[in-house]
Amino acid sequence: MKVQEIRELIKLVDQSSIDEFVYEEDGAKIQMKKRAGVTYVQQEPVSVQPAASLQPAAAQAAAPKEQAAVEKASTEAAQEKAETSNTDSALHKITSPMVGTFYQSPSPDADPYVKVGSKVQKNTVVCIIEAMKLFNEIEAEVDGEIVEVLVKDGQLVEYGQPLFLVKTE
Repeated sequence: MKVQEIRELIKLVDQSSIDEFVYEEDGAKIQMKKRAGVTYVQQEPVSVQPAASLQPAAAQAAAPKEQAAVEKASTEAAQEKAETSNTDSALHKITSPMVGTFYQSPSPDADPYVKVGSKVQKNTVVCIIEAMKLFNEIEAEVDGEIVEVLVKDGQLVEYGQPLFLVKTE
């Protein structure tokens, strides 16, 4: 099976509603699993106030202060999240086009293709992904500087998994 056919299979499985796919041919086996869908449940805070006659006067005076502190903390958290997402959005993620093994260099005794601080161009090879005994060179896709290497040499990577963060020029 050719790499392009594998990529097409990955895209089809990714776009479908199936969670797992297995294909066997001539002793070769391809198995794909989607990450289990995570369901997020957001619960709205419910404020239950006891009757005013049951609350001491000091507690009644403190309640608005506590509410203001909670609102301030949630506003600060939202601002921090926005700042983090702004810095992340300024960085380009080089992602894995396939499932395979990540290699930083062309051979075990060679220097890595790139490291943090390396300048890259669109056609600069940044790593190799080995899939089914085929070594596929992965290019940077953008001009910029490597800010972070997100995977370790020899690590198994998934389709679409971020490999590098690049500060674009």
